Amino acid sequence: MSRIRMIFGFAIALVVVDGVADAAEIKPPTDIAKAGKITYCAEFGNPPLGFYDESHVLSGLDVDIGKEIGSRMGVKVEWKETAFSAIVPALLAKQCDAILSQLFDKPQRREVVDFVNYMYSSQSLLVPKGNPKNVKGLDDLSGLKAAVDNGTTIQSLMDEQNKKFKEAGEPELTVVVFPKDSDARQALQIGQVDVYGTTLETAAYFLQKAGHIFDVAGEPFNKIKTGIATRKGESEVHDAIQKAFDSMRADGTYAKLLAKWDLESDAIE
Repeated sequence: MSRIRMIFGFAIALVVVDGVADAAEIKPPTDIAKAGKITYCAEFGNPPLGFYDESHVLSGLDVDIGKEIGSRMGVKVEWKETAFSAIVPALLAKQCDAILSQLFDKPQRREVVDFVNYMYSSQSLLVPKGNPKNVKGLDDLSGLKAAVDNGTTIQSLMDEQNKKFKEAGEPELTVVVFPKDSDARQALQIGQVDVYGTTLETAAYFLQKAGHIFDVAGEPFNKIKTGIATRKGESEVHDAIQKAFDSMRADGTYAKLLAKWDLESDAIE
């Protein structure tokens, strides 16, 4: 327990409260109603999902969805910026009510959390303009250096790829792990690494914003559902979030938010 507390001492860096509560469309869970707010754990620096814009205002699809859920429950919204590698432990330690930070719905995570799935995500590799190392996928990373955010799926996939390289007698990939996704991207931009592994959504965003600097290498891979996570068995919180999200889909708000961030192709069924 003391180790968890020590991690949170540096993992949670910022608290932001959004807006004024509206009248409730969805009955909020008892504890959330009592607090007058819903608190999300999130890592920012992952556009177009959750990031600070040029005016240092929280923006992105995740942020918009989180605000909309809070509004429909009639409560304020609070964000706790949390290192991604510590985000599930933060939820389990009740530092927040839910995780809203492009968290992939994986079987091992479902052992400790429940999900309200709200989009699909894929993995991608961002490289310098012109793709000088001719990277088309994970198989082409032997002997190269790649930057990743700590605790992410792409980090695990690269670790698995290194096992394949070792078995084949090929030079392994050097995986440079950063505490934030934005730090990993910066490493590519200044030439410290050959590849930056991230989600397709973030890679596409930076290809659009800085196509003169970056290229996307090969095709996206590892498509997976992405969800809002709540503590396992806390059905009141999970069900309220699910109802709020379902109402967003029903009245067209969800589709409008996806279109706002050019993410229509990631819509959940």
